[in-house]
Amino acid sequence: MYKNQKVVVVMPAYNASKTLEKTYREIPFDLVDEVILVDDHSSDDTSEKAKALGINHVIRHDINKGYGGNQKTCYQKSLEIGADIVVMLHPDYQYTPLLLTAMISILGNGLYDVVFASRILGKGALKGGMPMYKYIANRFLTLFQNIVMNQKLSEYHTGYRGFTRKALESIRFDLNSDDFVFDNQMIAQLFYKGFECGEVTCPTKYFEEASSINFKRSMIYGLGCVKTAIEYRLSKWGLDSFDYLKE
Repeated sequence: MYKNQKVVVVMPAYNASKTLEKTYREIPFDLVDEVILVDDHSSDDTSEKAKALGINHVIRHDINKGYGGNQKTCYQKSLEIGADIVVMLHPDYQYTPLLLTAMISILGNGLYDVVFASRILGKGALKGGMPMYKYIANRFLTLFQNIVMNQKLSEYHTGYRGFTRKALESIRFDLNSDDFVFDNQMIAQLFYKGFECGEVTCPTKYFEEASSINFKRSMIYGLGCVKTAIEYRLSKWGLDSFDYLKE
């Protein structure tokens, strides 16, 4: 609980058994009330490990629904249990749970309704082992998106994100893709609704057990980000209408 606001951490999981406990143990439970883990039909024992750790809500998909589909379940469940503040934390330990305190404070004090932990602010990305091609792609994509969407984020591609209930209830995230581009469609929806986004510097770690998509999937994701930015701009200009961006 933070200033009488219920805080929920959501963990979209896929084959996260090896890193889940380390991630979970670092969550600041003096602030976090409940944790939701959604297992996207892992082939390992992620769900069993989550239950053994005592995670409040463990949901396992009967089929793999994709990263976006996993997040839909996460956010729907968080709203269902009455969350006022929701932070998505990957259970692969790529992002430190220790930043939850800062992110919850920003949201809970009403500074922003959306906050991202950015790997690009400072030197966290390359220092933490981000592959150079991913770093360069991140910088070019972010520049393009900022220009087209008239924003100034340091990066659009972090998986560490926090939202107020107001922000989540203001958008139709259920209409977004079930794939990785879900994240960018969500950003477009929030900006379209007039929300501003705060950012905090985030160290990151790249290692064998950390989740990462291959080059082909990265290309598909990148093209999806470009498409989303263009759809956002066309919608703002009133030249076209897309279901997920409608009022």
